[in-house]
Amino acid sequence: MMELHHGSPVDMSGREEREIRTYRFLDSLGIDFDRTDHPDRPATTMEVCAEVDAVLEVKICKNLFLCNRQKTKFYLLVMPGDKPFKTKELSGQMGISRLSFADESYMLELLDIRPGSVSVLGLMNDTDRRVQLVIDEDVLKEEYFGCHPCENTSSIRFKTSDLTEKILPALHAVPVSVHLVGVE
Repeated sequence: MMELHHGSPVDMSGREEREIRTYRFLDSLGIDFDRTDHPDRPATTMEVCAEVDAVLEVKICKNLFLCNRQKTKFYLLVMPGDKPFKTKELSGQMGISRLSFADESYMLELLDIRPGSVSVLGLMNDTDRRVQLVIDEDVLKEEYFGCHPCENTSSIRFKTSDLTEKILPALHAVPVSVHLVGVE
């Protein structure tokens, strides 16, 4: 059974370095957050995600790592988890002729994240600022923001205002806002 914890784990043993870096980053900014660990059941299915949502009392966002056809521009799309994603709709709003899912190798190289663990917090690893953050405006209407701490064996929530007022400025990330409705 998943439990709710406040803040960073006291004992970091057994956790991946990318997750530890995430907690240190949030702590350095004074971000107040809640966490639930689920190492025996990584959040890779809708069933586990629903459990996480219930424990954290938040909807974990869908995070999609995308690129243009030439694989020269990369985008991290953050959108409500229950909203359907249509590539054509986003391409039209962004003025990009073709978007597709970026290869895992780029995800590791640019964000130091593996598939299933994609998170806005991975932007702290994008030191060359090659990834453009794109946020569906509905995400910003929620009081709390839920995501993985760069590993899908834990999930966290913090105030959406902390995302926009503290985290994104610290990451030098200026998001592009879109309004997706899930139609082509």
